[in-house]
Amino acid sequence: MPEIKLNLHMHTPYSDGSGSHAFIAHQALQAELDAIIVTDHNVLVRGLEGYYREGQRSLLLLIGEEVHDQARDPQKNHLLVFGVEQEVAPLAADPQGLINRIRQSGGLSFIAHPIDPALPAFHEDDISWVTWDVQGFTGLELWNGFSELKTVIRSRLDGLFYAYFPQFIPRGPLPGTLRIWDELLTTRPQPCVAVGGSDAHALNMRLGPLRRQVLPYSFHFKAINNHLLLDEPLSGDFIRDKQAIYNALRKGHLFIGYDLPAPTDGFRFTASGRHGTASMGDEIPLGDGITFQIRLPMETECRLIRNGVVLKTWHRRQICTFITNQPGIYRVECTLSYLGRRRGWIYSNPIYVRG
Repeated sequence: MPEIKLNLHMHTPYSDGSGSHAFIAHQALQAELDAIIVTDHNVLVRGLEGYYREGQRSLLLLIGEEVHDQARDPQKNHLLVFGVEQEVAPLAADPQGLINRIRQSGGLSFIAHPIDPALPAFHEDDISWVTWDVQGFTGLELWNGFSELKTVIRSRLDGLFYAYFPQFIPRGPLPGTLRIWDELLTTRPQPCVAVGGSDAHALNMRLGPLRRQVLPYSFHFKAINNHLLLDEPLSGDFIRDKQAIYNALRKGHLFIGYDLPAPTDGFRFTASGRHGTASMGDEIPLGDGITFQIRLPMETECRLIRNGVVLKTWHRRQICTFITNQPGIYRVECTLSYLGRRRGWIYSNPIYVRG
């Protein structure tokens, strides 16, 4: 299956970001991304989707939306919306009604930054998702780059350090968000697709005489990306390729990769049995047993997780194999050492082994 690199969840001056769509596309092309999805707050920007090209490289820029109830204080329940051609922000006060409308329109919805703590040092509120009785959403944003920044800053001095050295921020999805995802996977009947989001704003900050852009787009595009596995390569046809990307997101045919320490391209997680072979996001019958194979881009630590519990850990391995006769929801996490600590590297979407 062809693999492409997609970065999503970013903002422009249409809401609270600093860079235009054209500038963001330029930065993404420089980072050798294949596609991005821009998601401004409560506005569906029209007329700017399409292919952007520089030299021999091309980038597909798609436009979604981050919807939340602006009348609520603080503004909880942010939802990423993809593939809907009409404005749905007026439904933000009713999360279930919003999700229903997105589904009826053939779109996708992902709960944005499920846990997004307050940042008192910079007067930022907690804007976590709170309405957990909703049904029918496509998935959630497992790893959010900006939310993670809020968890490592304790003072303005911390903020200054990370503004100049953002590579020290990413450590992995928040443990609470991982627990929420595993609970959703094991308690609700439909799949729950995990994506990684930059939540890029590229804000220009000032602290006394110092001026600095915090987490520029160029940093985000080298960090938390989604690696999608498509049925066929991108063709250059906008409509066809847009649908291919949204189909892969809908099916969970992807893994989240932190590409700054080392490229995650080429990771694969498959399951084989008497009834065929499955990849991330797929279901497979248990039959007489299932053989999992994990292929890593380099030797590192790898964990196979079943129903939220670590089943097997490999150290310094590049190819990992495991045989099971138990149904369940299986996913993979990989870590590696970078800048003096163990950091999350790869998070697969699950394979659903049905009994």
